[in-house]
Amino acid sequence: MGKELVFEGSGVALVTPFNDDLSINFEELGRIIEDQIKNSTDALIICGTTGEASTMTDEEHIECIRYAVKSANGRVPVIAGSGSNDTDYAIWLSQEAEKAGADALLLVTPYYNKCTQKGLIAHFTAIADSVNIPVILYHIPGRTGVTMKPETIYELSKHPRIVGVKDASADFSSIAKTASLCGEDFAIYSGNDDQILPILSLGGKGVISVLSNVAPQDTHNMVRAYLDGDTKTSKELQLKYLSLIDALFCEVNPIPAKSAMTLLGYKCKTLRLPLTEAEESTKVRLADEMKQLGLL
Repeated sequence: MGKELVFEGSGVALVTPFNDDLSINFEELGRIIEDQIKNSTDALIICGTTGEASTMTDEEHIECIRYAVKSANGRVPVIAGSGSNDTDYAIWLSQEAEKAGADALLLVTPYYNKCTQKGLIAHFTAIADSVNIPVILYHIPGRTGVTMKPETIYELSKHPRIVGVKDASADFSSIAKTASLCGEDFAIYSGNDDQILPILSLGGKGVISVLSNVAPQDTHNMVRAYLDGDTKTSKELQLKYLSLIDALFCEVNPIPAKSAMTLLGYKCKTLRLPLTEAEESTKVRLADEMKQLGLL
């Protein structure tokens, strides 16, 4: 029996809107979720890097997951970020995310204390063993300082609940080897918006996207066109958005993303320290790019 495909297409790495007092603005989060679903987004990723999960209390983290599940109401899957560099804590948070109704989990490789490839296998296996919902691994060496080898991902892919990987390594040789080892049954999602099409060409199933916060319909269309065999349209959309994607990452994510969302009229201006508001030059650049694309 094949592995469960959590989603195919574009999943949005949701920003978390905060009120002026830095509490979570759930009403605005609900509006963002509704607009994403209306614009064909295929999955919601809550409490990830883009959602500033690292500055949330446990209660906030779980409440955000619960709220996203309630807002989605079964229309699209909700994938909860529940990774940690403390395996026991990741197990607890993953179990709480499952109780809150998450359809799947996104688990980042341990950061700062780091670990060996053997440690990665033990860490992810322990978490996957502790839950009853699918797990997507998250490979982002630029943030964690940990590289997960294709052979390690292959070993983990043998676990019945480890169904895919979000790869933001930008190492296409490694991604190709992962695809070759793990086969069609294992979902690879692009973790970089400027590399959606190349990863799809290696058999990828979609993207977990920051761009989708700002341009949900076209992010979905880019993936859908490729999967439907219209590689020309997919390529055109990938290239059309390259400059905006570059602007969205000119400062640490999600600083520019929240600035772009604010330009679109969402209440997303506030960030929690250590993240600070975008530089004026970034705001001008984003506005220019978004105007050229007809988003403003």
